[in-house]
Amino acid sequence: MNESLDDTIIAISTPQGQGGLGLIRISGQEALAVAHRIFQPKKLNPAEQPGLMCFGYLVDREKDEQLDCGYACYFQPQVSYTREEVVEISLHGSPVILNEALRLAIKGGARLARPGEFTLRAYLHGRLDIVQAEAINDLIRAISLQQAKISFHQAEGSLSRKIQAVRQQIVKLLVNIEASLEFPEEELGLTQKEIESCLDNLINSLEKIIQSYEQGRARLEGLTIALVGRTNAGKSTLFNALLEEERAIVTSYPGTTRDYIRENLFLDGILMKLVDTAGFGQADNAAEEAGISRSEDIATRADGLLIVLDSSRPESDEDFYLLQGFPGKKRIIVFNKSDLDQVIDRQMIIGKNKETAWIEVSALTGENIEPLKKLMLATFGPGETHQEEIILHEREKILIDQMARRLEEARTKLGSGYGLEIIAEEIKAVLPAIGEFTGEIKSSEVINEIFGRFCLGK
Repeated sequence: MNESLDDTIIAISTPQGQGGLGLIRISGQEALAVAHRIFQPKKLNPAEQPGLMCFGYLVDREKDEQLDCGYACYFQPQVSYTREEVVEISLHGSPVILNEALRLAIKGGARLARPGEFTLRAYLHGRLDIVQAEAINDLIRAISLQQAKISFHQAEGSLSRKIQAVRQQIVKLLVNIEASLEFPEEELGLTQKEIESCLDNLINSLEKIIQSYEQGRARLEGLTIALVGRTNAGKSTLFNALLEEERAIVTSYPGTTRDYIRENLFLDGILMKLVDTAGFGQADNAAEEAGISRSEDIATRADGLLIVLDSSRPESDEDFYLLQGFPGKKRIIVFNKSDLDQVIDRQMIIGKNKETAWIEVSALTGENIEPLKKLMLATFGPGETHQEEIILHEREKILIDQMARRLEEARTKLGSGYGLEIIAEEIKAVLPAIGEFTGEIKSSEVINEIFGRFCLGK
């Protein structure tokens, strides 16, 4: 059967598994009719009492059998999430019962919703824009309270309003430029200095949002932190100490870790994806050589590095290679094995890396592991922000960057003496990017990519 957005759809909107309650959501032109086929109200009829929870029974009408009791609530299109008829039926959270409700409803004329289809319909019917839709999914999947707060405000339209305000300022600016072109003798428009000031303000506003992306990405996706060091520097022991569990195999033999191991560590709500890599050094076989090559690749792509040095041994060529390599990368020098006699020339290393944070630890005894975690948060984390808007997705960053670059081009041409007709065309070129940002200009590829990440029932 071909699926259509005119179909009546149904899905379980609560997580899989057993629970006290389970919610079934039905949306579409036949939502009330389908609900009537599977739900028998005891007193109040949901169709006659919009917005009220009406007690009744899940029924198999063919067998004249009651299967469960619960509540049904009818939402009229003007107030529903999808702007279609919506009925939500709350039952006991038994997977058997909820799946039977689905089966009966599908038999009664509904079809199973695709992932994100309820929110897709809300978007297509103008209930929310694409930024709000994406923020709803971010809120559902939030990995920290701070990210949840950001996503909630964007789901409520804060970022959309910010970009719409930019649009309004651009339209106002274009109106004034057109007035200057149409009626030059009446001085109805803006002076060149005033146009420059408007463009500067718009560019600065967009640049602030663009600069927030790294913070947003850290909160949404987490940060990859690679533990790198020469063989037997104690990386795996440190990896286990940070995780507070025996995740990596630790032995006294060099080269135990021949491939990388990845685990998640949450520090104050920030996800840090720790990667324990193979030790740098002379490879004795093809497996070790491949592990070292992969370690270098991981370190190059990581957001930050923990450079683990063995304090009980003299500094080595591998140590200097790691200290001098990966320019521009956020780093912490970890002098490990502080419980043993100190041999490494710590002061020399610190002196040559004055801009790099450092700490002494004993991964074996746990000494200074907690201070190291705080240092990792301070060095790699996004930090506290008081910025009004933080973007979380690369799609948003790219489009806002396009807006800013177009305005910068207009600003440059204005300063170079180009006519206002050319300046107006450059400014107008910003509007399609704004339309694509909010989803007013619809792209099937973007829609499929965004809503494909949603869970069933939302």
